[in-house]
Amino acid sequence: TSAPGMGSTFTVRVPVEVKVVAESDALAVPARIESEGATGGLVLVIDDDPASRELVQRHLARAGYRTHGAAGGASGLQLARELKPAAITLDVLMPEMDGWAVLSAIKADSAIADIPVIMATILDEKPLSLALGASDYVTKPIDRERLVSIMRKYAGSPESRVLIVEDDDNAREMMRRTLEKEGWTVIEAENGRAALERVAEQMPSIILLDLMMPEMDGFDFLSTLREGANGKAVPVIVVSALELTEEHRQRLNGGVQQILRKGSYSPEVLLDELRGVLGPAAPDTQLTI
Repeated sequence: TSAPGMGSTFTVRVPVEVKVVAESDALAVPARIESEGATGGLVLVIDDDPASRELVQRHLARAGYRTHGAAGGASGLQLARELKPAAITLDVLMPEMDGWAVLSAIKADSAIADIPVIMATILDEKPLSLALGASDYVTKPIDRERLVSIMRKYAGSPESRVLIVEDDDNAREMMRRTLEKEGWTVIEAENGRAALERVAEQMPSIILLDLMMPEMDGFDFLSTLREGANGKAVPVIVVSALELTEEHRQRLNGGVQQILRKGSYSPEVLLDELRGVLGPAAPDTQLTI
């Protein structure tokens, strides 16, 4: 209560008994909870409450992600450094080392600072979470649909396969490492002809396509791809150093999702484009746009 010129009185209520769960006791939940055939990126779940940790892990396992649990902040930080997961869910209220301390330690460590961290809080603490470097947040009790949606945004869709069609080994390697770090499954092809063979084996969720390549260039590959019934719906993002003329654009004929100029985009731009296409996909379907 407050009165102008008088000051404020704050009343704080605390429980009479508080049970602190030691990390050793909280390990009753198996460290790994996975569904059979899980293919999604590894998610590290840090929570001292065994029931809450198990619930989150099972939500993610049903969505196709691999998971590993940690029963407290210190052990979670150690596992983050060892496992290099695709994403981390982090409870805020934990004994000994709370979530804010863990988040600060993660962001201060260059080896794991880029791992997306999703804070799990009882209160809506989004501004503080984001200000301290978290990628997103969820409130408890955790809603499964929101949790899975966030995981798909940051850890990648378990079903998402990205085909990189690029003749430059260094450029292909850079894109592969960037995407695999985010949790996507990557297949590679060094030219259009090899790319058609990969597509025949299994249709990818999206294609990153260079235009100037030996044997079969990107234009001919795209034309052949779109002639097939299964290839009409696959999103294609052109990544090329070629300055596109009007003739080039006519050859592409509206068959691509986006065009990125080599040397003028960052890995973050590439990831944003892929998340924009792959992120909304339903957990049990392969994306077609």
